[in-house]
Amino acid sequence: MNNNPSSMAADLLAQLQGAPIEQMSSQLGIGSEQVSSAIGQALPVLLGALGQNAAQPQGAADLLGALLKDHSPASSASAAPAQGLGGLLGAVLGGVASSAASGAGGNSQNGAAILGHILGGARGQVESQLGQNTGIGDKMGPLLAMLAPLVMSFLSQRIQGSGMGAPELGQMLGAERNQAQQQGGLAGNLLTSLLDQNGDGKLDASDLLKFGASLLGGRR
Repeated sequence: MNNNPSSMAADLLAQLQGAPIEQMSSQLGIGSEQVSSAIGQALPVLLGALGQNAAQPQGAADLLGALLKDHSPASSASAAPAQGLGGLLGAVLGGVASSAASGAGGNSQNGAAILGHILGGARGQVESQLGQNTGIGDKMGPLLAMLAPLVMSFLSQRIQGSGMGAPELGQMLGAERNQAQQQGGLAGNLLTSLLDQNGDGKLDASDLLKFGASLLGGRR
C-alpha cells in the first residue's frame, strides 16, 4: 500500500475510511479490511494512469476540462458540496448495482465508463493483476468502477480548491505517477509494466504515445 502521507492516493484512502469503505464492503460481499487494502493498491494505479494521460500533448488540458465539466460537485445533483465523496458514493453504488443487473451502460457518472477512459485497453490487465494479487479476484472490476468516479471528483475538488490550471494539474499527477513507480510494490510494478507498452523494459516516446492514445480514447 502507498503509505506516503504526502501522496494523493493516501489522502483519498484516508477520506474513504469508515462508512465509505463499509458501504463498498457490503456491496462487494468481502471484508472491509480487505477492501481497504485493495483500494490502497488500486488508487496509485488509477492516479498514475491519469498522470500518464496528463503527460500527453493536450492531455492535461483535456483532463482539466473533463474534471470541471463532468466531475465537479456543482455538476452533479448526487454530489452536492455538503455531501462530498460520501454523497457521490451512494450514487456510484446504486449505479454499479443497476448496471450489473441490466447490463446497461451509463452517462458520464457511470463508474465503468469512467474507468474505461482512465485505463483504456489496459483495463483487463489491471483488473486481473490487482484482483489476483490482492486476493479479491473478480471483485476488483466492480471495486475499480466504484473508485473511478470518486478519484475524478477528488481531483476536481483539488483543482477547484487551489485554482490550478492544466500545467499544474499535469505536474501534480506526474509527481504522483513517479512516486508510485519509485515506491515499487504491487501498484508501482503494475504501473511501470503498463507504461512500458513495447516490452523493452524502459519508458520511451513510443510508450508514451501508445498509452496516451489509449487513455484519450484514441484522440490525439
